Amino acid sequence: MTMRATGARTMAEARKPVIGVLCCNELVQRPVQVVASRFVAPLARVSQACVVLVPAIAELCDVESLTHYLDGILLTGSRSNVAPTRYGAADDDAGGVLDRERDDVALTMAEAMISAGKPVFGICRGMQEINVLFGGTLSTERCCGRHLRGGWDQSDYAALFDHRHEVDLAANGALAALTGEQRLSVHSVHEQAIERLGAGLTVETWSSDDGVIEAIAARPNGAEVLAVQWHPEWDVERSASSHAFFAQIGRALRGG
Repeated sequence: MTMRATGARTMAEARKPVIGVLCCNELVQRPVQVVASRFVAPLARVSQACVVLVPAIAELCDVESLTHYLDGILLTGSRSNVAPTRYGAADDDAGGVLDRERDDVALTMAEAMISAGKPVFGICRGMQEINVLFGGTLSTERCCGRHLRGGWDQSDYAALFDHRHEVDLAANGALAALTGEQRLSVHSVHEQAIERLGAGLTVETWSSDDGVIEAIAARPNGAEVLAVQWHPEWDVERSASSHAFFAQIGRALRGG
């Protein structure tokens, strides 16, 4: 075996899996693509993955090439909501802050990855996008009053994530197996929530106090789909269950 062939094999064996992380569109003096760094860090440190940011610009996002290149994708949380017309509502007036380009790319990319048998994960808005992709609906009634006592102030993130509440885990679910727990205390920061569950999805957890669905899962085409309404990226260094979520992403990216 030549040195070049040996080197190529070593590089292939050492290659980290590549995960796409969906960006959002924001206007800060100029149009920009953004993703919070807290989503990226645990993917690199815990999942041991190479992170590629996916622009939420439909006409510029080469879904076919990205699907071939990526080993999985994470649909992140966002300051925007899924447009109500995406799940059959008459109009978008009750949708709050919207990012229609993000809707386009998220739903198209997730569908392509699942069709290719590659894992798709979601956090907060990402879970809602997955539910919509599977034909489910979201509540257009802003639920921050239930999950964020005192209202919704997006400028004070520390205060937002100070809020915790309990969720119950399905006894035979994937998250119960990952965490070894029946109940967790989590950070939920969201305005929309699942109203009708999408076909083929199973409920992994629900809020202990009001029954809001807090996690969903599926395995179409052999691809793992797992999403949570809360924010495991916020306390991954302190929470065993949050660490387990990102560790599972790493295993799924490697085909485990």
